Order: sequence, then structure tokens, then C-alpha cells
Amino acid sequence: MKTNVHTILILIMIAVSGLTVTAAAQGKGSWSASVKVIASKSNDTASAEGDLSSGKTMEDLSWASSSSNACFPATQNEKFRGNHVFFATTIPARSIVTVSVTPTEDSTNLSLYAYMMGADSYDMVPDLARCITCEADHKWDRPWKGKVQTSERHVEFQNPTQNTYNIFIGVSAPTGGTKGKFKVEVKTKS
Repeated sequence: MKTNVHTILILIMIAVSGLTVTAAAQGKGSWSASVKVIASKSNDTASAEGDLSSGKTMEDLSWASSSSNACFPATQNEKFRGNHVFFATTIPARSIVTVSVTPTEDSTNLSLYAYMMGADSYDMVPDLARCITCEADHKWDRPWKGKVQTSERHVEFQNPTQNTYNIFIGVSAPTGGTKGKFKVEVKTKS
């Protein structure tokens, strides 16, 4: 009985203070149902299929240009205003992981972002307060000297430590991009 009273008092204090418990919404302890997990395989490539039509738009992109995340500058927000589809994987100790996304049709314009966080963290955008590192790739505004851009987007993470980390992956498109099938590949080199 005493435990129940303490629990009720804590819940009342949370409600009165206006705090919100985000553990369930953020999937603390595991990823939310909207995230497809791709099991990384040492010295191998794992993949999953996706479709922008299964995602939804994200109005608040301020997390990306925050200095705590530094994923992409706000000047590039329009390249991420389409639907977002989520994936996740892990990066093992002493490994390099390359995440790539390739559309089924070359004419589909995709954008990719991914960020690394602790193995016990399952924080999702747009409520991402901070991460270890965040990378993004999207269609260039103009050609780069000596480089050719294809419809494939990719980012890379390096883990020189003895720890395993989670990697959250978001596939999106520019404003109006709400459909298009694609393949996400996670290549792990240990």
C-alpha cells in the first residue's frame, strides 16, 4: 500500500509541474514501432527496403542545425521537408559503418541523415537534444569540381573505441517528396 501511495504522489507531482514523461514516446529501452532495425553484421552488408509513402513530414527541423547536433545547416532544410522514414542499426567496437540509400528509380531525389548515440539511447528526431555525431547527404546545389553525384546518398561513422553505439537513420526528400521506394544498406568494416 505504501508503494502505491508513493507512486501516486510522484505521478501527481509530475502532472502538477507540467513535466512530460518522454521515455515511452522515445522508446527508451528500445526503438519505437516507427523505426525499422537493420542488424549490422561485422565485415558484411545488411539492408532493408523502404518507401517514402510510409513516412510523414517533419515540420520542426531545428534539431538538425542545433550546435548540439550539427547535422545540416538550416539553409538546407528544404531538402528534408518531404516524408521521413526511420531505420536504426548499431556500430560495433573498432568499426567503420557506411550507411547508403539508393532509390529504386534514379529520378527520385532522396536526402539522408544519421546520428550516433550511446548504446542505451534511443532518442528520435525532432526531440533530439544531442548526439555524439550527425552526418547528412543530399543533392548538391551545384556541381563539385572533379566529382559526380549519383542518386545514391551515403554517410560514414567511425568507432575507434571498445564500445558499441546506436545509429539512427532518417531517409527523407525535398519539399513535396512523399513517395518513392528505396534501399538502405549498412556496410560494417571491423
